[in-house]
Amino acid sequence: MTTAAVPGAGVPKGDHIKRVALIFSGGPAPAANAVISSAAMSFLSDDRSVVGFFHGYSNLQDYHPVTHRLLPDEHYRIFDEKDLSGLRNSRGIVIGTARTNPGKEIVKLEDLDNPEKTAKLRNIYNALVDLEIDALISIGGDDTLKTANFLYEFQRRLPKGAKRVQVIHLPKTIDNDYPGIDFTFGFFTAVDVMAKEIQNLRADAMATSSYFIVETMGRKAGWLSYGVAIAGEANLVVAVEDVHGPLLAPPGPGDTGPTLSLDALVQRIVDLVMQREKRGKHYGTIVLAEGLAEMLPAASLADVPRDDHGHMSLGRVDFGKHVAGLVQKRYSDLSQRKKKITGLQLGYESRCAPPHAFDVMLGSQLGIGAYRGLVEENLDGHMVSIEGQLKLIYVPFKQLVDATTLKTEVRLIKVGSDYHRLARFLEARTDKMLDWALGRRREG
Repeated sequence: MTTAAVPGAGVPKGDHIKRVALIFSGGPAPAANAVISSAAMSFLSDDRSVVGFFHGYSNLQDYHPVTHRLLPDEHYRIFDEKDLSGLRNSRGIVIGTARTNPGKEIVKLEDLDNPEKTAKLRNIYNALVDLEIDALISIGGDDTLKTANFLYEFQRRLPKGAKRVQVIHLPKTIDNDYPGIDFTFGFFTAVDVMAKEIQNLRADAMATSSYFIVETMGRKAGWLSYGVAIAGEANLVVAVEDVHGPLLAPPGPGDTGPTLSLDALVQRIVDLVMQREKRGKHYGTIVLAEGLAEMLPAASLADVPRDDHGHMSLGRVDFGKHVAGLVQKRYSDLSQRKKKITGLQLGYESRCAPPHAFDVMLGSQLGIGAYRGLVEENLDGHMVSIEGQLKLIYVPFKQLVDATTLKTEVRLIKVGSDYHRLARFLEARTDKMLDWALGRRREG
C-alpha cells in the first residue's frame, strides 16, 4: 500500500527543486507551525528557498499577472531562518488558512479537460510558475488532498515540455479520520483540551445534580468524540458509527444516506439518566459527535449554510443544545420531575491550543518528510505519512483518491474494533471507578 522512504545517496534525486511553496488550507490544528517550521527549516538549511502563501488558495486561485499580481508580505512571505525561531511550539498558523476550494467545479475525471472548470487550477499553476516555484507542499485535510490531486492531475494533462510543479501533501485534521496514516497532528492536543473540559463539566454536574450533553467536533467520524469521552471519563459517547439498529431511522424524502432516529437517541439518553438515578447518581456527562447532525432528515437541514466544499455549517445546527432540550422535556414527561440538562459545543477552543508534545514531534517529522520526499526521493503526487515510531513513508495519491469520483475516503471507527471496545468498556466502568476513588478520599 505504501512506499518506504529511503534516504538518497550522492546527488539528491530532486536536486532541481530550488524553490518550494507552502500552503495551509482548511481548519486550524495544533502543531501547524511545527509542520511549517520544520519543512521550511529543512529546505533553508540546504540552501533552497521557501515561500509561504497566506490564507490557503484564496489569493492563488484569482492570480493574473496584470490584474491580480501576488506581492511579497501581502500575499505570501519568503521565509528566513530567523523567522523559524520558537515557532515549533507556538499557537495558530503563521501563514494563516482558508477553506477556498479552487476545484469546486470538478466533479468527474472529464472535468479536468474542461478549460472553464479548471480555470482556477490554471491560475494557481500560472502563479507558481511565474514565481519560479518548483514544488508545492500542501498541508490540509481530505478536501485539501483532493485539491492537491487536482493540481497533480491538471499538470499531467499539460503539453509535453511544460514546466511541472511537483506536489506533495501533508495530512492535517484534528478529526483523525484520514486514510493512509495512523494519527494526524493536532488530534491528541484537541482530545486533551476537550477531555479536560469534560472533566470540569463532570465536577459541575456532580455539584448541581445535572447533566451536560457535549457536542464535539469530528464531522464524519467518531475518533475525536471517542477520544474525548475516553480521556474525559464521560458516561456515554455516540458517534456516526453508532447509528445502526435502534438509532437508525427509515429514510425520508431527500435522504441519501443513513438517517439518525433522533427520537431513539433522546430515549437512549433518558434511559441512561433514569438508570443512573436508581443507583443514586443524579449527574453525568454525555459526548455526541457533531457529525450526527448531518444524519438528521434532509428536510430539517435544508436551510443550513454550506462552505465552498459543500460541508454544512454544523455550528449553526447546535445539535448538542437541541438534543439537551429534547432530553430534558422527555425526562420531565416520564418522571414528572425537573432535571437541568445543558447542551454545549466544544471544538473551536482546541484548534489553536498549545500543541501536545507528541503532536509537535509528529508534525515536525511530517514537515521534514516533505523535504525528504521531494529532494531525496523526487516524488510527485504523494502524501507524507508516518507509521510506528515516526517512520516516514509515502503514499501515492492514487491510493487515497477514488479514480472515478475523485473523492477521498473518510476513515471511520470500525465497530467492534479495539478502540471502539475501549470506549464502551470504560464508559460502563466509569461510575464504579469514580465511586471507589471518592470513597477512598472520604476514608482518608
